[in-house]
Amino acid sequence: MKVSDNMDALIKLALDEDFGDGDVTSTYFVPEGLQARALMRPRTQGVLSGVKVAEAVFRAVDPSLKVEVYLHDGESVSPGAIVMMIEGSARSILGAERTALNFIQRLSGVATMTNKYMKAIAHTSCKLLDTRKTTPGYRLLEKAAVVHGGGNNHRLGLYDRAMVKDNHLMTDGDTAHLQACIDRLKSDKPGVEVELEADNLVQVEAFLKLTGVDYILLDNMSPEDMAKAVEMRGKNKKPYFEASGGLTLETAPAAAESGVDYMSFGCLTHSVPSMDLGLDFTVER
Repeated sequence: MKVSDNMDALIKLALDEDFGDGDVTSTYFVPEGLQARALMRPRTQGVLSGVKVAEAVFRAVDPSLKVEVYLHDGESVSPGAIVMMIEGSARSILGAERTALNFIQRLSGVATMTNKYMKAIAHTSCKLLDTRKTTPGYRLLEKAAVVHGGGNNHRLGLYDRAMVKDNHLMTDGDTAHLQACIDRLKSDKPGVEVELEADNLVQVEAFLKLTGVDYILLDNMSPEDMAKAVEMRGKNKKPYFEASGGLTLETAPAAAESGVDYMSFGCLTHSVPSMDLGLDFTVER
């Protein structure tokens, strides 16, 4: 599914959820022909994402609305900046307001959080990754928001990378069986990458002897052990090392300095605060 298709489906779902059989507040309290202008502004500093989604919400509610976008996805903003202007039926703007804001606030929150983590490791060559810990149905939009914030996307789903964690390893560390599984996958689906989760350096050593491994995830390891894992790889560029588990904004720099290639954070999407944006209205008499 494309991001645009996913966006359209979510907008329809959200508007159906909000409107039900009609906006009773606007219908009974706002004159039918009243025209208005609304400016969308951030109340806090951050990075925008979901601008296109918010714009599409207004157009979906009323195609006659005039929407002018001044700031775009991926741009840093400060309080008071004008993201977009919406002109037309006051009833239509009011009906679209909350849904449009829900999308852009959530997605800009993801982009802003990502940007903070990205800056924390910007002095290294380590790349920042998201995870699959996304809001159900919102994965494509939230992963796009991570990119807007300066991060990178991990696998999209269960289909585009095999990620073998401890719960999958039910063969008591039988590396011969593991190698056979990797070989079968690579034969059947040569475009699918393979990532193995290692809890300790003993596992790292064993996994480095396998062929067809594209990534090794270093789970909850100290920066010192991460550095040892990188040293064990030697001059080889692959498999790439991904640090994950137990990392915070404060500990990320030391982990990135260990020499790992990637660092993944579930918090970029699963526990991010929304960015505060609002609409300022003026009524045309």
